[in-house]
Amino acid sequence: MLVPIFRFLSLFPLPLLHALGAALGWLVYLASPSYRRRMRNNLAQAGFSQHLPAAIAEAGKSILELPFIWCAAPERVSRRANDVNWDIVQTELDAGRGIVFLTPHLGCFEIVAQEIALRTELMVMYRPPKQETLKPLIEGARARKNLLLAPATMAGVRMLAKTLKKGKPIGLLPDQVPQEGEGVWAAFFGRQAYTMTLPAKLAQLGDATVIVTYAERLPRGKGYLIRFVPFEGTLDGTPAEQARAINAAMESLIARSPAQYYWSYNRYKVPHGIAAPDAAREAA
Repeated sequence: MLVPIFRFLSLFPLPLLHALGAALGWLVYLASPSYRRRMRNNLAQAGFSQHLPAAIAEAGKSILELPFIWCAAPERVSRRANDVNWDIVQTELDAGRGIVFLTPHLGCFEIVAQEIALRTELMVMYRPPKQETLKPLIEGARARKNLLLAPATMAGVRMLAKTLKKGKPIGLLPDQVPQEGEGVWAAFFGRQAYTMTLPAKLAQLGDATVIVTYAERLPRGKGYLIRFVPFEGTLDGTPAEQARAINAAMESLIARSPAQYYWSYNRYKVPHGIAAPDAAREAA
């Protein structure tokens, strides 16, 4: 049922979808106390409370733009996107060096992989949705030409590692809360968050270049600017230090467009089987 609905919505122009999405964002915010509380708390934790009204609208846009991103013809979607600093990517590709693209839940993160795949083969880690009805929609939208999916399993990790060793790029969402045993506690906007260790491991294993990227959503449905930014941190040290370096890079990226981050996500939750960080570390 969802696939026909999304295909129908994909026929609408992006400015209309974003306008309706902004209204949807406010509707969800006013209707859900838990959603409202988490968004406000996360914005306050990061020091971006002044962006709350814009963040509410942007959250709704991120939902209603999905039919366009997933189901519209790739050529139509691509006409709405422009790259910024692609040259830093091309330099690595020309050198035959593997690339780890790190894309937080910022702006229209779904379009980033699709646009990269128009220029080069890309493998991204994929975690199937919990709702079975969403699986054919999401998998069908993401598995496009040059865009390969690696499951969030050990087999998938091996696929990603082999891709990097061949000098080809991969993509990860570094701000997802990992499962038990797949992360460490590291500060994220001043509070301990359970953070992936996989991005640093893969980058070191494949001697790869890390590039952080996001798609900035332009006002009034004008499209997206896909920005590629060099990773300026270091992946030396312990897994916790590596995770903190990646979180710092994500913080810097989010500060560019704070209203467009996914603030309603429970980034600070404690996964099952993981001990919560102690109070001293929380306050650090």
